[in-house]
Amino acid sequence: MTQAEKATQFAQMHQPGNPLVLYNIWDAGSAKALVDAGAPAIATGSWSVADAQGFVDGEKLPLEIAMMNISRICKTVDVPVTLDFEGCYAVGPTGVARNVTQAMKMGAVGINFEDQMIGGKGLHSEADQVKRIQAAREAATEFGVDLFINARTDLFLKEANRDWHAGLMPQALERLAAYTDAGASGYFIPALVDPELIGRICEAATIPVNVLMMPGCPSVQELADLGVARISHGPWPYRRMLEELVVRFKEDTSA
Repeated sequence: MTQAEKATQFAQMHQPGNPLVLYNIWDAGSAKALVDAGAPAIATGSWSVADAQGFVDGEKLPLEIAMMNISRICKTVDVPVTLDFEGCYAVGPTGVARNVTQAMKMGAVGINFEDQMIGGKGLHSEADQVKRIQAAREAATEFGVDLFINARTDLFLKEANRDWHAGLMPQALERLAAYTDAGASGYFIPALVDPELIGRICEAATIPVNVLMMPGCPSVQELADLGVARISHGPWPYRRMLEELVVRFKEDTSA
């Protein structure tokens, strides 16, 4: 398949009620392992990719290493690959467009794009994030690939007290509408685990809704019943791999 065909195929995998389950990987080897196991698409996780290279999350991994890594993944597997691009390593629309183009040149057909201020506090204003999404969409159009822009809102991730998540819903729904109009392909709501609130967002959305599988989250079937179209596993596959590595090491080297 061409890159454009992979992008189309990837978008079609997002079906409300029959979610695409993405077990986030961190390098070409882990990508190949999942494809060999039957994964129809591959998604990186920024935390895992950074940690695997000795960096912390939050765009501390140099952009050139991130691009090298996604390039190797795309060259290793013949399925759609989406990049967890955090804030696209840029603040202004011009930088966003430049870096999104670079990611597509490496072979990516999708990105996760956060609205939090990387390295700062709070979120980009809705108006600013709209301009950033529009820049990413314009770059994709110019490149000739219908990039799947998974617009992530960090409203819920920034609020550790889940009892207050209901109060964030008006902002979340407003951003959903604004990001959709700006050209987003999907809406990612990490840290929201309340089934009623997830269901409300799915009902309001005209684009696929992505949920992060984490402690306290409904099951895959429950999320499907709510209308979720995509489920991500974030850093947990990598963390479990490390735990298993340490356990095996201790077992095999113990006296």
